[in-house]
Amino acid sequence: MKTYNQPTRLLLFLIYVGVIFYANYLLIHQWLPVATGKGLWFYTGIASLLLSNFLVTPYYIKPVDAVSYSVVGLIALYSVNNFSVWNDFQKTIFLIGIIFFLLVLIVSFLQIITKESSSEKTQKLSQTFRVLAENFGHHNVVFSLLIIISLLLFHKESIDEFITIAFIWIFIVLLKPDYFLYNVFNRLKEIWSTFTDIKIFGEVFAKQSPQILLIQPNLNNYANSGDLLLVKDPRTFISLAVATDYIGFGEHRYIRCLEYEIPESQNLSLKKIAKYIPDNKVALLKKEPNLCDSLPFLNNFNEFIGLVTVDSSIGKIYIEVLKDDDLEAGCLIKVRVKKEEVIYQLLDGFTKEEIIQQKTTYGFVRAQAKQIGIWEPTAERFIPAKWLPNLNSPVHLIKSNETNITEDTIGHFPLSNFNIKLKNINHLVTHNTAILGILGVGKSMLSIELVERMLVNNIKVICLDLTNQYSTELSDFYSATNESAELTELTTIGRNGKTVVRLNVEEGGSVTTFTNKVYDVIHSFLSEQNTSKIKIFNPAAFEVWKQDSKPYNNTASMKSLTPTEITQIISEKTLQVCQEMGMTDQARVCLIYEEAHSLVPEWNSVAVEGDKTATSGTARAILQGRKFGLGCLLITQRTANVTKTILNQCNTIFAMRTFDDTGKVFLSNYIGGDYSDLLPNMSERQAVFFGKASSCENPILIRLNDRDKFLEVFRAAHPITHNEETNEHNEQR
Repeated sequence: MKTYNQPTRLLLFLIYVGVIFYANYLLIHQWLPVATGKGLWFYTGIASLLLSNFLVTPYYIKPVDAVSYSVVGLIALYSVNNFSVWNDFQKTIFLIGIIFFLLVLIVSFLQIITKESSSEKTQKLSQTFRVLAENFGHHNVVFSLLIIISLLLFHKESIDEFITIAFIWIFIVLLKPDYFLYNVFNRLKEIWSTFTDIKIFGEVFAKQSPQILLIQPNLNNYANSGDLLLVKDPRTFISLAVATDYIGFGEHRYIRCLEYEIPESQNLSLKKIAKYIPDNKVALLKKEPNLCDSLPFLNNFNEFIGLVTVDSSIGKIYIEVLKDDDLEAGCLIKVRVKKEEVIYQLLDGFTKEEIIQQKTTYGFVRAQAKQIGIWEPTAERFIPAKWLPNLNSPVHLIKSNETNITEDTIGHFPLSNFNIKLKNINHLVTHNTAILGILGVGKSMLSIELVERMLVNNIKVICLDLTNQYSTELSDFYSATNESAELTELTTIGRNGKTVVRLNVEEGGSVTTFTNKVYDVIHSFLSEQNTSKIKIFNPAAFEVWKQDSKPYNNTASMKSLTPTEITQIISEKTLQVCQEMGMTDQARVCLIYEEAHSLVPEWNSVAVEGDKTATSGTARAILQGRKFGLGCLLITQRTANVTKTILNQCNTIFAMRTFDDTGKVFLSNYIGGDYSDLLPNMSERQAVFFGKASSCENPILIRLNDRDKFLEVFRAAHPITHNEETNEHNEQR
């Protein structure tokens, strides 16, 4: 039933009141009613209109309303009472009315009294009273009874009055011409509506739960991806469908669509269109702006790439790819999980095939993506999602050609502007970090960037560099001229030991004096008074001699220490100085092992037997260093050739392009098999980043900062003061 708004109800009320006044004029030839029983019908008609569908209670009544109507009925009858002169028929009619209104009153009061009872039997009685009160106490029943009583008591002698008042009652209460005319108007409007030119596009072939429809188009009908269709099923239920792609061939060619509920704002207009669509048929809709705005999915349809498919889980989803123009390993996608948009990283893809009907098959690409999490803009980090998306949920690509890195940015997700930061530079050092990958993929540039971040955060750095690259790249922090005297002294001490022969073999050579000098250098470097932030040693540049036999005629065989053994000396002396400084939870110094496969080799990759002992000594220093603020950054080309004792202590990993199976197997324990399988195909300056120092809790594939862009942004925030203070300190020393 149509429900009018307040202004319309007021207008209709005034029209009906006008009709009643006119009828009264026809009966008694005056506009105002008489104050006798012959005016009862007039007042009853007005009250009925006032209290019916136009003003006071247009929808429903409560027992308390039934009380009001019954009291009005009793007062109306009592006011026209002329019981002493009425005949038996009139008295009977009067008593029937009085008894009826009294019963309605009693039932209504009983319902009000019993409605709060906790007794089940009393509750049932209360519900019974409510039904009786709502129906027999309805305003139409009460005032219709009053009009009938008025006719029988006061107007049965006049046929004109009886017919006129009866017609008015039928007109107001039963016919309700306003509703009749409204329905006729709407039917005519629908006939001449422009919706009648809707053409049937096709029919529903199958429904794949959830949310997927297969639609078979009629001959010569075609829909583009993103087109909007209106679907009517046999239950006269209507829904919207968005075309995604075609599957099948020939007569078994179908349009696959995503099905959506009708938005509330479009419900009425689309129902009008649906009246002209047969059951199980589909009509193509125009993309009106207001309709598109009510379906957010259409607003970013250009980024739509596919649907979530079977075998998905919380941490990993599989996607049936429908558009792959801009896809590549590492790019980000988003899927709605409940009310949140969860971001995943695309890792891999493979082909699949399924049967649609009989021998008709459908081939497609299935992609695999790992969860990154829900992006928290204020904290600029990802929060893990705790559930998975629904089957057939639409998947959208996140794509941006602009990347706005900040001073804290270590890299960004490929093809997106989502930056990845170092969560804590201290954890990067104290919990140890490894950069692993083949030659030429950007390991050293990443290491140098990390070193600069450490220096800015007042973490001192000792580089053990076989490449001599760090002194050049970090020249703004390191003065080779100022350090040359110290390095020359170390070199001289080491070389002079070749002729130092002692009866006690351990005192021969230059190991002891060299070690003592290394301690002095590191002790001075780590002191609070020393403003220098970086030391660079090339272990291969030192010629340190060790006596390895008893002397004979003041001569003995000598052996020079390997870079691995010199690495042990520097590492152990650094730990010793840190231990003397006491425990701390902040990073003090980081040891950089560049070309770590030569400095801390695995036991089966050593050049000489003594390197096994040396590597073990270095590893012990790293294992004990965390509580004293000592950690390491390990850079290597071959994971297999580096001691696993240190690698296993590296809580943060940058895994870059790697081909050897040993490295992939080792890294799979850290980053998972899905990411380790990516390693052989990764581009230059891409890395899988994972660990305590990452701002993301899951492994991620990132594009590392370009060196020039990093320097531009980072040094703008942290200007270089060059080496003036360091130079002054070194000159005084």
